Amino acid sequence: MTSKAVVLGGALAALARIAAAAQPGAAEPVPAPMRDLVWGKLNFLHTTDTHGWHGGHLQEPQYSADWGDYVSFAEHMRKKADMDGVDLLLVDTGDRVEGNGLYDASSPKGKYYYDIYRQQDVDIICTGNHELYIASTADREHLHTVPNFKDKYIASNLDYIDTRSGERMPMAQRYRKFQTKNQKLDIVAFGFLFDFTGNANNTVVQPVRETVKEKWFQEAVREETDVFVVIGHVGVRMPEFQTIFREIRKLNPLTPILFFGGHVHIRDATAYDARSFAVASGRYFETIGWMSVDGELERAARSERSRLSFHRRYIDNNLLGLHHHTGLNATSFLTEHGRNVSAMITKARTELDLDYAFGCAPKTLWMSRSPYPGQNSIYSWIENEVLPDVAVNPRRKDVPRLAIVNTGSIRFDIFKGPFTRDTTYIVSPFLSKMTYIPDVPYAMARKVIKLLNNAGKITASSTPPDNRFMAIPEQLVIHESIINNEVSFASGDDLGGAPQKPLGEGAGQRPRLTEGYTTRDDIGNDGDDTVHLPVNFYVVPNCIQAEVDFPSDGEPETVDLVFMDFITPWVLIALRLLGGEYSREHVQLYVEGTFTELMAGWIEKSWPKRC
Repeated sequence: MTSKAVVLGGALAALARIAAAAQPGAAEPVPAPMRDLVWGKLNFLHTTDTHGWHGGHLQEPQYSADWGDYVSFAEHMRKKADMDGVDLLLVDTGDRVEGNGLYDASSPKGKYYYDIYRQQDVDIICTGNHELYIASTADREHLHTVPNFKDKYIASNLDYIDTRSGERMPMAQRYRKFQTKNQKLDIVAFGFLFDFTGNANNTVVQPVRETVKEKWFQEAVREETDVFVVIGHVGVRMPEFQTIFREIRKLNPLTPILFFGGHVHIRDATAYDARSFAVASGRYFETIGWMSVDGELERAARSERSRLSFHRRYIDNNLLGLHHHTGLNATSFLTEHGRNVSAMITKARTELDLDYAFGCAPKTLWMSRSPYPGQNSIYSWIENEVLPDVAVNPRRKDVPRLAIVNTGSIRFDIFKGPFTRDTTYIVSPFLSKMTYIPDVPYAMARKVIKLLNNAGKITASSTPPDNRFMAIPEQLVIHESIINNEVSFASGDDLGGAPQKPLGEGAGQRPRLTEGYTTRDDIGNDGDDTVHLPVNFYVVPNCIQAEVDFPSDGEPETVDLVFMDFITPWVLIALRLLGGEYSREHVQLYVEGTFTELMAGWIEKSWPKRC
């Protein structure tokens, strides 16, 4: 790390004292050593898997900028591109909904979100799987987001079915050909979704391998263009992108192909060959991705000897970092448009009462930064404290039960301090309910958890969604290299147990490092724009289980097998493998209310009201 590559020292520390995050009550941004962005002829800003976090991370200083700050940032970066005669495009690759009160707490869901999100001038946008799980969500995507972005929205392998007429149509245009503003580069862009099968019945996702054989796609890849851009709600190491790459490359051996991915919630980058590049840009609006391409992009200059250079950065959503990359400060950074968007978010949060506190978390509980089982694990807390109290059917309260929750139903850590209405959706944004099969022989039921956590047996015996979908998305590529080394594995010191806060600094001194992403991808270990201390990452099982109201002596003969409705397909297969003849007809609702509501009720009853 050279002094030229990393900006250090008192300037950022001084900025920290005058900068404030946009949303009231948000943690103030923290200074840190920074790596500069590398600009090229063609540049991109990329967001993915924002999941409603457009108000920023109010409890985490390094990610506390909001969507209004991003609007201001993009406006300044576009001006810089115009001044330098280069091009800048903005890309979003889906999963914009579900996961934060700003989207989930309203009725209907997204009442405020759609108008807030549309304020950003995105050039290429596509759909994620979370836009499709529920029919009403898919309806709103078709009725709001698609017209909000018009010809910038691309749906290469996704159809929508009109609920009134029954007509099946593309969710949006299949591809887009356009010219960049300053260099007049021709771009052919596609927008894909991975081979998703959990979508509502008013949408149809066509497998990628079939889509690339269709006439329209074969004609599109024969278009004369300077660059192909493939955006998708697809992990950059998933086979769908490889399929698209091979199909384009067959007919275009020298054309640059740029990929922007998502879905697996990690920072990652790779290259499929010397003239291609692929970037994924994290999750939850923690990260704004940056890609730049330089060299002989124009097809008129293209030859086997022409060279291209690619760069990427993972920009922390930290206001001080955004100041640094634009060369501005607290007084000059905010644009009028950006300030107005932040005001929209504040108004929405107030009207939704997102700061209402159910109780105060006595300590921080981690998803993956503390081992499970363990005293600081959010899963141990659910298993040992929450489930025994909420997994209760009054009519069957005396029946012993095994209560199973998939770890993927939890999406974020709980920080010490207020547990608010917003927090409930941040931690568990889904509508999942607790269901059960009554009177299952205990000798059989007790073995279900082992099968759910054993991907091989269930996957080999069935055709439900991939077994790994029960766990947290960050583990979807765990089989490759522990989440592609998204975070470093620290040894010795337990860095995972410390709260996310500044580690202290003195005026004029080098900023102390905060814990955060220390990404290692195929390009190297210098991708993060902010230099962090590494954090631990501990693998968690697909599911956890609590034994509730078991006899004090011996084992029960039968139990109620209680589980989240989302994992029903896997539970039924596990029972079948164990010799049980059970079907969906045997599955009943166990307790009223979503798991999110049950958890919030437990917190309101069990944790102190005042912090």
